[in-house]
Amino acid sequence: MGTGPMPGSARATGAATLIAALALGCSAAGGPAGGPADAPSGAPAPAPGTPAPHTTSPAELCTALVTHWSGVLLDAGQGRDAVGLDYQAMGLSGAQYEILRAVTAAARAEERTGGPAAGRALAAREAGARCAERHRSGAPTDGPWQ
Repeated sequence: MGTGPMPGSARATGAATLIAALALGCSAAGGPAGGPADAPSGAPAPAPGTPAPHTTSPAELCTALVTHWSGVLLDAGQGRDAVGLDYQAMGLSGAQYEILRAVTAAARAEERTGGPAAGRALAAREAGARCAERHRSGAPTDGPWQ
């Protein structure tokens, strides 16, 4: 194996191969890079003006977490530690845990007068209202874990 220049026939073959590859690549794509031809075959192209997928807001996430954990705690009954987890293991911030405690207490009181369905309904409403209030400015006010 030498380190000198390529023989003339090898250069011509290499150049012809490169030109053929470029020509095939351009004709196979059917258009400029990033165009519809670049999409996987059989996959529908997104419609122009299609909205982006929904992202969960902090208030929605808070509501979902508090509603979930209040349901778990309500199912366990009064005075029982249903999960044996602290607020961080539940994925809650300190403020979300305070909301959870208040919501669960109100829901337990409602369960005594209106039954389990009424307690859960109240928990969902209260979680939504309290989390919306907590995130009314778009973000918590006292740091990420407050």
